[in-house]
Amino acid sequence: MIQVIEVNNEAQIKEFALLPYKLYKGNEFWVPPLLKGEINSITPGKNKMAEGCSCKFWIAQKDGETVGRIGAIVHHRYNKKTGQKVGRFTRPEFIDDAEVVDKLFEAAEKWLSEQGMEAFSGPLGFSNIDTQGLLVEGFDQLASIASVYHLPYYKDHIERLGYEKLEDWVEFNLFIDEVPEKAERMFEMIQKRYGLRVESLKKSEQIEEYAHEIFHLLNKSFDDLFSFVEFNDCMIDEIVESYKPVINPKLVHLVFNSDNKIVGFIIPVPSLSRSMQKANGKLSLKSMLSIKYSRTHNDIVDLFLTGVDPEYQSKGVAGLLIAATQKVMLKYGMTTVDTTGMLETNQKAIQHWKNYRHVQNKRKRCYIKKNNKSFGIIK
Repeated sequence: MIQVIEVNNEAQIKEFALLPYKLYKGNEFWVPPLLKGEINSITPGKNKMAEGCSCKFWIAQKDGETVGRIGAIVHHRYNKKTGQKVGRFTRPEFIDDAEVVDKLFEAAEKWLSEQGMEAFSGPLGFSNIDTQGLLVEGFDQLASIASVYHLPYYKDHIERLGYEKLEDWVEFNLFIDEVPEKAERMFEMIQKRYGLRVESLKKSEQIEEYAHEIFHLLNKSFDDLFSFVEFNDCMIDEIVESYKPVINPKLVHLVFNSDNKIVGFIIPVPSLSRSMQKANGKLSLKSMLSIKYSRTHNDIVDLFLTGVDPEYQSKGVAGLLIAATQKVMLKYGMTTVDTTGMLETNQKAIQHWKNYRHVQNKRKRCYIKKNNKSFGIIK
């Protein structure tokens, strides 16, 4: 017998958070997140990213054992921005059982319908740095902490329920070489022509110093992208607190204009995938030392965030950022960049990365299902 239970107490929240650790046990490509963070992300009042959202979560149990989960979100700020009534499903995990999947999505869709939603889309989270997208290609590739991993049958079940592709994110591995002398001269000309300068951070304290200016620029440069909702100052503080310990400040580069304003940034994070696999959701002294070691002893860098002021996007700023980062990466023996997810419609960014030796190794998808036949999709 399958029972779908609304998550309402601490024990159920923990059961919801623990399910992926059971489903992916022994999987060499899944990267376990920190269990405490997963619990806090769905605990009322503990996730600042959930501001401006209504949400519900459910677990599915079969013969008393938890075998599936799903969440549903009404992102009021995003719906106001787009003028649409689209509900989100989030954090779906389940065994390969059609009845389990059907009952989970039935619960989520029913609640979203009661909130007046005219369509359901997902997987999407509370923000763009939350879990989003379903892996549909690259099941034999190691996940990054900034991306997702799912089993191949997830896609089949979701499409069986009538969900269709809305947007795809593609991910690349870039293979880094020395910056050619010709390119160096070109970047020097760009800086002189537009009055720009590139600086790297020297110490971790500078992350906090520049964080709000960086994220306000991100709000500006990402505003037109699918699913994006701007980060407020409280959200920015929470992000900095979460990621500051794992960032190597010397990899972070900023581009300033002649008015000393940041017009571009790149925040690469040395890959923590193997360290997080060893931690398996819990921070012990051993796992903390492994994470610290990974900051400087690594051959892979995950491209966590990058952004350029729209007024400077045609002035070579992205090239300045990656060239400066290349030099530091090679100094540390880091030769591969995992771009993490980029919308396949963001051709400007994709074409830039294709200037490097590269391979597209992953694809994740956001699906949509209409709840109202007259609903018109606006991305």
